Amino acid sequence: MSLIGVLRSGVSGMNAQSNRISTVAENIQNSGTTGYKRSSTEFSSLLIADTGTGNYNSGSVNTTVRRTVSEGGTINATTSKSDLAIDGNGFFVVNDPSGAPLLTRAGNFKIDATTNTFTNAAGMTLMGYSLLDGEPSTTLNGVADMVPISLASVSSRATPTTKGTLSGKLPVDANAAAIGQYSKKYSLVTYDNVGKARTVDIYVAKNANDTWTVSLYDAAANPTPAGTTPALPAGTPLASTTLGFDAQGKITGTGAAAGPYTGPKSMTLTVPGGQSMALDLSAMTQLAGDYAVDGKANGQAPAAVTGTSFDADGTVYANFDDGTRLAAFKIPVATVPSADNLEPRSGNVYRPTVDSGAIQVGFASQGGRGRILSGSLEQSNVDVSTELTAMIEAQSTYTANSKVFTTGNEMLDTLMSLKR
Repeated sequence: MSLIGVLRSGVSGMNAQSNRISTVAENIQNSGTTGYKRSSTEFSSLLIADTGTGNYNSGSVNTTVRRTVSEGGTINATTSKSDLAIDGNGFFVVNDPSGAPLLTRAGNFKIDATTNTFTNAAGMTLMGYSLLDGEPSTTLNGVADMVPISLASVSSRATPTTKGTLSGKLPVDANAAAIGQYSKKYSLVTYDNVGKARTVDIYVAKNANDTWTVSLYDAAANPTPAGTTPALPAGTPLASTTLGFDAQGKITGTGAAAGPYTGPKSMTLTVPGGQSMALDLSAMTQLAGDYAVDGKANGQAPAAVTGTSFDADGTVYANFDDGTRLAAFKIPVATVPSADNLEPRSGNVYRPTVDSGAIQVGFASQGGRGRILSGSLEQSNVDVSTELTAMIEAQSTYTANSKVFTTGNEMLDTLMSLKR
């Protein structure tokens, strides 16, 4: 082995242990970083071909940094519902401040006061799919169709009425009289497109042939005439139909003024200033006794968002001050074929590479993906005691390699002095 080879071996060994110390230092300083994945330095020998002269030609040591991205950390409970952890395989999709999509396991999200989006401690914005227009159509191998999860789009909500139900009993022995001279009045509160309450008056009147006419009026435009008997208003009804019943008092259908009544057991009206509303009448009956009619309708007045909640499948709900909630977004879970080959970037995020494979997008608990836990954070997978042991080993080996270099240098000095 030549003296030059001795020096080269010593330098190579010191460089290798220096790289190892660097990864150890990074691991220790990030041992408290949410979702951080430890790095390790792997060694491999690089040999110089034997010349066959009897002299040994030393090689050197190559180092490769390996990241344990696929190795999960301990999941701890927190007091913030917007702290998220993936229990199992997969990553959150986030955008950096420039808008570039990246992957992360760091789910320490909170609402940014400026953008009203969920961002983590590194300033990465949580991405997902909007549910405000129905179930999303996802791109399985891309993230371009994702949007920032922001409550700004649902800061307040008014739900127009689209359906209702009229149920209960009409008396079989009610006095028969001409329509417009005797009827029973009920009212139903509905909501228009801006969440304003619109009262619909419902008049039910017995016909001579044991059928009933149901007439719906806009209470604001067609008030009930004065008097004790609720006669029909003079205006045009929003909708009107006739109910038919069989001998057992069950509804047979709705239709025109004459039977048979075997059509749909419902009627349709347009809420003033609102949407088309389907009023279900299938639970109406004609039996002995007094009137006993109930009614309900969907829709609600504007309500303000008071908070958010998260389901294990990634659904993000907006909670309103009236006690209701709305499924507003859904958080996807992204995977790659080889997570350990992802390229790490600043901010505890990763970018796909040729070696890692392309992104595949799905949802929690599907296709081998983990579930999403709210009020939880994944801790770093660094074991500090193991890192301290590695640091001591690297320090000892570095010192030994420095002795090799020093000894080789002294031998070289001796050789050079022989010429003098």
